[in-house]
Amino acid sequence: MQTYNDIYLDTRRKLRAAGINAHDLEARLIVAHAAGKTSEDLIRSSRLFVPAGTIMRSVNAMVERRLAGEPVAYIVGEWEFYGVPIIVNDTVLIPRVDTEVLAGEAIRLARQRGGRLRLLDLCAGSGCIGIAVSVNVPGCRIVLADNSEKALAMCRANMLRNNISRNVTAIEVDVLETPPALLGTFDGIVSNPPYIPTGELKNLDASVRDYEPVYALDGGPDGLYYFRAIATNWASLLKKDGFIILECGDGQAQTVREILQESGFGSIKTHIDTLGIERVITGIYK
Repeated sequence: MQTYNDIYLDTRRKLRAAGINAHDLEARLIVAHAAGKTSEDLIRSSRLFVPAGTIMRSVNAMVERRLAGEPVAYIVGEWEFYGVPIIVNDTVLIPRVDTEVLAGEAIRLARQRGGRLRLLDLCAGSGCIGIAVSVNVPGCRIVLADNSEKALAMCRANMLRNNISRNVTAIEVDVLETPPALLGTFDGIVSNPPYIPTGELKNLDASVRDYEPVYALDGGPDGLYYFRAIATNWASLLKKDGFIILECGDGQAQTVREILQESGFGSIKTHIDTLGIERVITGIYK
């Protein structure tokens, strides 16, 4: 009979042997999910014995999926973003640490401006950005917007998961079209739009290229298609001195700054991610 720790160590060994860098974290997530426990509960239960076969079939099946290349977030169905649990599946991108820079800046500005703002999260995907803002600044009213009904289903699941449905709504809109007339005005717009140039999609890591939704990655021939659309079509929804916060790809920051300047934004600033890449652009609408 094995303990939970035995199963964890065996799972970690398999993942490490396959060259998976985050083998410690991923092994813990897989075993915890199979056991119906949180990672913290798994650690507390590490010396307890597990009846033969009770979770091993589930662990083995998940390990097989991971070794085939599927991201662990899709396997366990949840990922943490800015300290907030986010439900995910292969209809939305997996939240990344890079995007926490955007969320952190949105939270900072919302608090700085009194914490009772109306914000629009365009290309919302799982809703992770807007939901992180709502959890950390409860006075904000958030609109999550996406053109994928499957993504919006994830948004709504995450609103329920984090008990914020009173302050957050999810609507279907296409960022490439004119905003709906009844949408109203906003104090801020945040967005992590698709920004990978179409020709570079084939060069992405297989775990991204083969599993994550291409429509959430493909930013057009130069990767800037959605930035132009947001600046051109959606800036008019901002109140005077409203802010915009955009995530962009490596090497795109200067061009995104120019796009915002041409669309009436000032006080434009660039924010770097944990790797020193210019990842997030902010601006104030004049």
